[in-house]
Amino acid sequence: MKNIQLLGLILVVVGSFLPLVHVPIIGNWNYWKLDHYLAIACWIFAACAVFGIVNHNAKVVRFFGVLLILLFAFTLVAVKMQSLEYFSFLPFKSWREAFAGVVKLKWGWAVEFLGAFLMVFAIGSKKVNKRTQI
Repeated sequence: MKNIQLLGLILVVVGSFLPLVHVPIIGNWNYWKLDHYLAIACWIFAACAVFGIVNHNAKVVRFFGVLLILLFAFTLVAVKMQSLEYFSFLPFKSWREAFAGVVKLKWGWAVEFLGAFLMVFAIGSKKVNKRTQI
């Protein structure tokens, strides 16, 4: 369990440096370029999950894994809403949606969510004492 959770944690941290959003002409953005505060929150949650992994506390790791999933979902919604708001000067709603559609999500999100789900759903093996007393 500890190794799987550690792998998930590494995927979350590495995923924050991968391209998450593609903006035409500007290029690919990672978590830090999207929003500094969200990137710092992601890394703080990851650091707290390290504390849970080191201390063999699966509940702490799962809690911060769920917080990371919620943070990623919030970021996705915020990116879509911000792209719609960025083109709010256009007079027609269909034009706004068309121009906002050029902002594309990239493959880095799959790595981020995979890492967080590995942290949440890692199943530990229960050690059973098979010694019998006579």
